[in-house]
Amino acid sequence: MKYLLLICSETADGFPGATPEDLDAEPWVEEMTRRRVRLDGNRTRPAEDATTVRVRNGARLLTDGPYAETKEQMAGFDIIDCADLDEAIEIAAKHPVAKFGMVEVRPFWTE
Repeated sequence: MKYLLLICSETADGFPGATPEDLDAEPWVEEMTRRRVRLDGNRTRPAEDATTVRVRNGARLLTDGPYAETKEQMAGFDIIDCADLDEAIEIAAKHPVAKFGMVEVRPFWTE
């Protein structure tokens, strides 16, 4: 089953108290690639760089920056393919950001 891991900070200013070494995801990426469960992933630009797109009554409406004001900010994503939710949770808990932010585990729809 495929899952989206949303890698998030719990504050708008990133990961207070974490060093770059604390947040180094490369060992996690290497392990999950070796296990053949990580399909894709990347860091994302800050919310200020986002563009929100809506279509209302046939008109395209654009908003610069995030649509909603929240303390939590998405910092990246990973797509994993696991046997079940338990394995997905185990993988998410190993991500270095889980110690300083949060990792949301969200299943994809299945047909």
